[in-house]
Amino acid sequence: MRHRCLSIYVVVIMVIATLLPFAGSAQQRGDVAEQYQKLSRFYRYLGNMYVDEVDMQPIVESAIREMLSKLDPHSYYLDADEVKAERESFEGGFSGIGIEYNIHNDTIIVVNTVVHGPAERVGVMPNDRIVEIDGEGVVGIKRSDVPSKLRGERGSEVNIGIVRRGQPDVQRFSITRDNIPVNTIDASFWADEQQKIAYIKVNRFGRTTMTEFRNAMATMPGAESLILDLCSNGGGLLNQAVEMAGYFLPQGTRVVSTEGRAVPDEVYASQTAGEFDGRVVVLINDSSASASEIVAGALQDWDRGVIVGRDSFGKGLVQSQVPLGDGSAVRITVARYHTPSGRVIQRPYERGNKEGYYKSYAERLRSRQADSVAVDTLLYPEYKTLRSGRKVYGGGGIHPDVYIESDTTEVSSYMAKIVAQGIYADFVMDYLDSRRDALKSQYPTFEKFNSSFILSDEDMQSLVQKATDKGIEYNEAEYQQSKELLRAQITSLVAQRLYSLSDGYRWLNPRRNLYYKKALSILQNWDVVGGKLLQNLP
Repeated sequence: MRHRCLSIYVVVIMVIATLLPFAGSAQQRGDVAEQYQKLSRFYRYLGNMYVDEVDMQPIVESAIREMLSKLDPHSYYLDADEVKAERESFEGGFSGIGIEYNIHNDTIIVVNTVVHGPAERVGVMPNDRIVEIDGEGVVGIKRSDVPSKLRGERGSEVNIGIVRRGQPDVQRFSITRDNIPVNTIDASFWADEQQKIAYIKVNRFGRTTMTEFRNAMATMPGAESLILDLCSNGGGLLNQAVEMAGYFLPQGTRVVSTEGRAVPDEVYASQTAGEFDGRVVVLINDSSASASEIVAGALQDWDRGVIVGRDSFGKGLVQSQVPLGDGSAVRITVARYHTPSGRVIQRPYERGNKEGYYKSYAERLRSRQADSVAVDTLLYPEYKTLRSGRKVYGGGGIHPDVYIESDTTEVSSYMAKIVAQGIYADFVMDYLDSRRDALKSQYPTFEKFNSSFILSDEDMQSLVQKATDKGIEYNEAEYQQSKELLRAQITSLVAQRLYSLSDGYRWLNPRRNLYYKKALSILQNWDVVGGKLLQNLP
């Protein structure tokens, strides 16, 4: 134990020593050194003098988290498991068996299999129930424990036992793990093929994003306009955001810049000539953050695209990740992002008040009244775009050119409870469990499904019964208020499970997505709306 404490102590010293050179003046360096000596003395005294043997690891981790909590909202600590999970999410893949799963009634349910992935190759099918992994029963397993059972080194084997509807015996499969892609693009399809309007939804910026993006564009040759959907895109890798903005801008165009106290200011510019010169509408919402704000801000400042939606999150702080030697790391804010016109992306915050920072965001989501067509210029100072000189606004986040007012008329407390308790996913799994083959026979293509599928009122009553069984009290008035929205969202999930994630959006967007419908209208009437807006014409 003493050896373990010493190793952690050395890590703490290395971290502080790494940070010391970044201090500015001699007085500041002296203050940092003095506090460092104080901390190191305390650590030695605690480890050597305390009455009982002390496990210092949780104490050190707690201390690091507490220190970071006194700073900005985006400096934070990651333990070794969190570092690994985050790396996988941005690397673009991991090694596993290639299934999308859920936990339903204490059992692992295969929601979908990755096309040509290891599980699909041996015959695993959607709605199979995994009851054994490597000879061990897994009924009752926690969702968080599933990845460690199914993931592993590429080329290694895992043996699973499944129960399949209509077959009495457990079926066993030996699956050789392989690299599984983690896609960062959820959907791509023609929004209007006749007018050559493409649609692409990007869920985050990982290492493969621009490769995926170019591949998606290649499936829609001759596209003249694009709806770029960055709604709920929480950000990711800066270089991918710069490359995406550069896809629409001339070579050498400033995309974003950073400034900080202890790191050099830096300008990031597009490295290649723009690959797409068509019309662009970018969709953002309250949860669009960081890298997605960089893309939206650059295209807005250069009058290259119309921004549609709601004020973005306002996450514009640059973190440097420092490894701590045991697989964990800290992310420390070192600079701020600025759009090409000079706007700061980060919304205001009070140092040390992370709770208040995120509470204000949660209240904003609940009220949906934070944005307004009438902008308070005291809070959001005016800037000018760099080509037409039209007004845009700073103060944090990206303010859309076209606001979408929230429509909550169909949302009820009854619906909110159904969503919160996961009834949607449970209903769809049960619905497809008994009808998948019949549905695929009746609707062999998405086009057939899109044109004629209807979720019946009888099916909707099954949803109500499932909610009642889960303890949600039925409310007739609220059910009628939300009924059609519930029907639409569940139908989208059915389309997603039967065909693809992209087809889920393809069904829902034209019917229910106000952002999408507004963007499509702008592009279909560009000369009347979008073009004039970008040129600052009345």
